Amino acid sequence: MINFTRDEAMVLLKKYNKEDFHIVHSETVESVMRYFAKEMGFGEEEEFWGLVGLLHDIDFEEFPEEHCIKAPELLAEISADPEFVHAVVSHGFGLCTQVAPEHIMEKILFATDELTGLIGAAALMRPSKSVCDMELSSLKKKYKDKKFAAGCSREVIATGAEMLGWTLDELLDKTLTAMKAACS
Repeated sequence: MINFTRDEAMVLLKKYNKEDFHIVHSETVESVMRYFAKEMGFGEEEEFWGLVGLLHDIDFEEFPEEHCIKAPELLAEISADPEFVHAVVSHGFGLCTQVAPEHIMEKILFATDELTGLIGAAALMRPSKSVCDMELSSLKKKYKDKKFAAGCSREVIATGAEMLGWTLDELLDKTLTAMKAACS
């Protein structure tokens, strides 16, 4: 259940995140989560999935040492319910929290968060600077190059695919498709 609007969520996001990079990343993850909500048969929960994506890194910029720990306090400002807070916090499982992803939505967020960053970095290397014309084979080459977007944890991405019961190729393909959906 959501008891706040996207506009209220965006105000909160911008209160604690000033860098354009973090805002764009949050909006990208929101878009990917909305896509997956529809694709996975949870269309009636699209707003919930999307807003979890939008606010997943609410505390990252201002409180990097307390990432996913400070989030519940910040999300209380918009009276986010416990299910919402759990979803946000669970994306840091094994990294900065021991709150495990349980719902499919939480597992998708965990799996795609790092991957959207890698795909975004790969897009910037393209002449078009866009994912819209990116092929899976091109993404796979960038993924395999450990020096490329080294800050994007391949281990987290692979663990996320495993959590979902997907192959790595399936996760790469589905997430790329989700990001391309914003092109139309």
